[in-house]
Amino acid sequence: MTGATIRDVARRAAVSVASVSRALNGLSSVHPDTRARVLAAAEALGYVPHAGARSLSLARTHAIGVVMPDLHGEFFSEVIRGLAGAASARGYHLILSNIDEGEDHMAAALRAMRGRVDGLVAMAPHVAPPAFAALLPPRLPTVTINTPDYAGGPALRVDNRGGAAAVARHFVTIGRKRFAHIAGPAINADALERRDGFAAALPAGTPIAMAEGDFTEAGGARAMAELLTTDAAIDAVFVANDMMALGALQTLRDAGRRIPQDVAVAGFDDVPLARYVSLTTLRVNMADLGGRAATRLIDALEGEGEGAGEVPTADLIVPPLIVRGTTVMEP
Repeated sequence: MTGATIRDVARRAAVSVASVSRALNGLSSVHPDTRARVLAAAEALGYVPHAGARSLSLARTHAIGVVMPDLHGEFFSEVIRGLAGAASARGYHLILSNIDEGEDHMAAALRAMRGRVDGLVAMAPHVAPPAFAALLPPRLPTVTINTPDYAGGPALRVDNRGGAAAVARHFVTIGRKRFAHIAGPAINADALERRDGFAAALPAGTPIAMAEGDFTEAGGARAMAELLTTDAAIDAVFVANDMMALGALQTLRDAGRRIPQDVAVAGFDDVPLARYVSLTTLRVNMADLGGRAATRLIDALEGEGEGAGEVPTADLIVPPLIVRGTTVMEP
């Protein structure tokens, strides 16, 4: 049969015209059986999609989707600032979505972006790799930031273990003996890597008082109060991010502890506020992290760098330890 239309294909496959369009465009919402019937019908009828219509349906949007656990904290705001700057310089804009409520929320966010973005930057340290891979729209170019390896596209990762180990060595060097750690949520891969890196770098058998926070300032304050009831003699606390460290510092000062004479405190990220409270921390250039992610994605979209048959790679970013007044007396 010659000159077959999309309606002919729909009739032969016993599906709607919309289902034919979705199946031929490779959208993941189509059931495999439906897709198979549509493809078989199109082949049998010799159906060729109209080139003009197909180009419209697959037109570039010059938009990048961004999904993150939080859009408001200092860390995420800085990452987004870097993303936006790099994207704008290349003629792209961002569509943002928060995915802090788990896999169902992430699935809904990704569905809402389908057809609206050319590619995706995703940060999902709280989603297991198999689930993350299953949620991604097929054939949507994706760059991940601090997301567990799912054997997918290019990735940017902070060396959480190495950074945490540097804090442990610093504490030992300045003579601290009784260690504590305020961890992030147990489902968060970054939090687990920071906890494990810190513990592994301390002398073998060193006890560590542990409390779990939620990456917020209030969570850090609560966790620090819990630790003080567990071990009042703590003299060094590694906190899994700077915002929790700010809360921990306030709790310690409210309890009459001198910083750093009585208790040394270190965080992770080096958010802008950290320098104003002289917080020792690991410096993650958050804006640069976002900018690099956007650049790698746009390069792939435009046929530069990774994308044209190259094997996706992961960049491991090693954060330097910035020593300030919360661990050593400043002159």
